[in-house]
Amino acid sequence: MKRFSTNEVANILNLPNSRIRSFVRAGFIVPERNKRRTLQFNFHDLLFLKTAKSLLDSQVPTKKIIRMLSSLKRRLADEKQLARLKIYADGRRIVVCDGKARYQPDSGQFLFDFDPHTVLEAAKLSSRKLTKNVHVARDWFNQACELEEKSPGEAMDAYRKALEMDPTMSEAHINLGRLCHNAGMLQESEKHYRGATEINPDDATPHYNLGVLLEDLKHPAEAARSYEAAIDRDPAFADAHYNLGLILDALGKKKEAFSHLRTARDLYLGK
Repeated sequence: MKRFSTNEVANILNLPNSRIRSFVRAGFIVPERNKRRTLQFNFHDLLFLKTAKSLLDSQVPTKKIIRMLSSLKRRLADEKQLARLKIYADGRRIVVCDGKARYQPDSGQFLFDFDPHTVLEAAKLSSRKLTKNVHVARDWFNQACELEEKSPGEAMDAYRKALEMDPTMSEAHINLGRLCHNAGMLQESEKHYRGATEINPDDATPHYNLGVLLEDLKHPAEAARSYEAAIDRDPAFADAHYNLGLILDALGKKKEAFSHLRTARDLYLGK
């Protein structure tokens, strides 16, 4: 397989050498080195860097790109699959399309392919006929997923409708908690995250999200406990290890912090 130097990659992708090296330092890609110890990139490295550049051009933060694409890389059985995927920024989220479905690479959450405004109108017209059951709650949940980017307020209303019909739908609590968090409605966000942890105590996601919220509320010790709870349920939760490492470092627990940061790095690299 042909190898490319850093300068060649920079010329091909119109990407600064410094940016390429930053992705390497972050463990995003692991190129080989020749006898002179200079970096040598293969075709699959170029594909990942090309994708990263397109996301950078869409104003997606570098940290989020590294996290998302590292997660995607771990999900691929074969790196050759990357060439068949379409990866793009859709508002604040990164979306992967494999020709059959669209999903978010970090969570694996599938996204539905229909017009949210059409769905919303249809839902309004048929709302009188809706009965409070799990199937209808799932319909409201699906509608909410599609409304999130273009109309987060309507998405929140749709998630609330889903929860009215099925208060045990933990994923609706999680998604509504995230939207409330983004909107600065922190008390409601916490209520939904905690609700999800009670409904589905074995799910690491609401514990992780609660940790992020508690950090924003300036409660680092409580946030650390939430991240620990997420890791207890999913020891391979790289982001939870990373965030916990940063908190422990700020709290002066250097040895524990290093352990979690190293674990996060290894997980991001797929080791």
